[in-house]
Amino acid sequence: MAHSLKLPNASGNIEAYTLRGTNPVQAAAGVKFNRIAYSAAHVVADPLAAIDPWLQCAVDWDATIAYRQRLWSLGLGVAEAMDTAQRGMGLDWPTSLELIRRSLDAAKDVPGALVASGCGTDHLVPENVKTVDEVIAGYEEQMAAIEKLGGKLIVMASRALARVARSPADYERVYDRILSQARQPVVLHWLGDMFDPALKGYWGSIDTDRAMDTALAVIAAHPDNVDGIKISLLDKEKEIAMRRRLPRGVRMYTGDDFNYAELIAGDGWGTETTQGQSDALLGIFDAIAPAASAALGELARGNLQKFHDILGPTVPLSRHIFAAPTRFYKTGVVFMAWLNGHQRHFTMVGGQQSTRSLPHFAELFRLADAANLLEQPELAVHRMKTLLALHGVNP
Repeated sequence: MAHSLKLPNASGNIEAYTLRGTNPVQAAAGVKFNRIAYSAAHVVADPLAAIDPWLQCAVDWDATIAYRQRLWSLGLGVAEAMDTAQRGMGLDWPTSLELIRRSLDAAKDVPGALVASGCGTDHLVPENVKTVDEVIAGYEEQMAAIEKLGGKLIVMASRALARVARSPADYERVYDRILSQARQPVVLHWLGDMFDPALKGYWGSIDTDRAMDTALAVIAAHPDNVDGIKISLLDKEKEIAMRRRLPRGVRMYTGDDFNYAELIAGDGWGTETTQGQSDALLGIFDAIAPAASAALGELARGNLQKFHDILGPTVPLSRHIFAAPTRFYKTGVVFMAWLNGHQRHFTMVGGQQSTRSLPHFAELFRLADAANLLEQPELAVHRMKTLLALHGVNP
């Protein structure tokens, strides 16, 4: 049975659309990957909480943890309490720590489940921070809390550090202090200012090449304390250049939501495997989890063409979800979870469901269909029609 509805286009005109009718992507059970693959996971808001959504945070814990269990069941790791979970855009530090605690606890029931948790300085008010020492203390506070729970750290980029640092040496001092005391190897985190304008000039320079030199110097000084680095610059050439310069055994976790397929596939450069391919720590994997799992399974079997056949069609969807203003990509991720029946509502922490337009959602729907990612087509059409009706469109 063909499913049809009427959708607005970019010009605001309404036009008929019929789903392709192809089968949704299905991931094979029990496949072992030859890449480490983390999905930065979203949180499910509690729409029944009597709060002021712009000012307060309420999470549906059962639905949020259930979504992580789904990711683990597909073989994906969970990068917890990251920007995809609206860290710094509605999710505060106390709620983030509770999220980390619950996620780590749930992971104990899943053999082999991977969890790495965001450690930052977002409990500090950047405008009130005056010194690098205050940034170090901020990192140490969150680090101690996460490690007390047994968590592996993702050392997130710090808005406060970007504000007070005066030179690359300030970054080197902060990271030297943090890495020297980490209980287990950490993942570093370099988020470009397209994701967060407050991070412009991170690593002490607006020149990306100079910033990269500083980040690499930090890693070279502590190679045994760094599992890898996630970079999200949306520039595949920069990622490849940095990947080739990483010390032996240090992984590049691609955060490039525009070019992830080819970066994960790799180019085989160098004598070190980790210098010729990227592992993954991606927000888009939340939205395309079945395809990501299926594609990674094919890659592990040596079926490179099948890997690209599955993952390639998801790239236009990802580029749309992460279109400028890129920081609003979380809205598209949650919208996909709602369309596919993984949460009961399309409501977000901080009221962030309002950050994208109806034409944006309509195009996202089309691209999800083209990528075979509408897991329950009839439900997806029903929910899209509900959204259209809320916007005054007769679907």
